[in-house]
Amino acid sequence: MTERLDKILSRQLNITRARAKEVLRSGRVAVNDVTQQDGSTKCGDADAISVDGKLITVARYVYIMMNKPAGVISASDGKGEKTVVDLVPDNMQRRGLFPAGRLDRDTTGFVLITDDGEFAHNILSPVHHIPKTYIATLDKPVDDGMIADFEGGMTLNGRVLLEAGLEPVSHDGTVARVVLRQGLYHQVKRMFAKHGATVLQLHRTAMGGLELDDGLLPGECRYITADEIGQITKKFDSI
Repeated sequence: MTERLDKILSRQLNITRARAKEVLRSGRVAVNDVTQQDGSTKCGDADAISVDGKLITVARYVYIMMNKPAGVISASDGKGEKTVVDLVPDNMQRRGLFPAGRLDRDTTGFVLITDDGEFAHNILSPVHHIPKTYIATLDKPVDDGMIADFEGGMTLNGRVLLEAGLEPVSHDGTVARVVLRQGLYHQVKRMFAKHGATVLQLHRTAMGGLELDDGLLPGECRYITADEIGQITKKFDSI
């Protein structure tokens, strides 16, 4: 599939089509190492497009993995407060970016940022049961009662939840791995609170079968490859 060069520049650089044409006329754009000033030129995924010598992506949609830091909102518009989209570097910014799912302000870890609304809907829909994995640090150890309630389909405020995984990962039982197949408001915290436990820290480590890149520092991000997208969306028979 090919698109007009000015349309690609407008989308990828988050500028108007008129501004994209100005950039082209200035001679700052090259396609396959040849300066290009004609906005109607058709380009596709195989073409190398650069602006001021820096390559830009051509893909219709992008998928970005971010290691969300605490204190940042999972939204595209924070109404004056810093959001995960604000943390995306300028060279990765484009129109329509938003987080696919939300993490609480104080929750850290894997946030997927994209401009592909259909993909986001699919991975967030309860029908698809894409699991999300968290590491929770608690003020009391996990016990057998908690594990049974999580795995049996907990009833919370009159609502029966989907089965969830719960496994202690520290010697004293105060750090645990949680796997959810749905994303209700403050769900992990509310599930533990039912058993008198307070979540001191919560960190998302994976979406589907794709784990957070441990090379990303808080606030850093990178593109997700096509193969990695498949790891997010593959079906899971159990948690």
